[in-house]
Amino acid sequence: MKNAFKLGFLGLALTVAFASCGETGKKAEGAGDSVANTLDSAANTLDSAANKIDSAAQKVDSAANKVDTAAKK
Repeated sequence: MKNAFKLGFLGLALTVAFASCGETGKKAEGAGDSVANTLDSAANTLDSAANKIDSAAQKVDSAANKVDTAAKK
């Protein structure tokens, strides 16, 4: 039983090794583009979140000003 697992893992390792050796230049270039797109998307998401936080902070400040104005009356 152990030998069957060993042979299975050896076959899997060889398959992955042969599959990864073909056309590495194209794969690396595509991977770089994919990583750049993912980073741009993450940056856009963070910018959007920052804008929402700023908007919420402005609403809180506005509400605080209204409370202060009402308290002075």
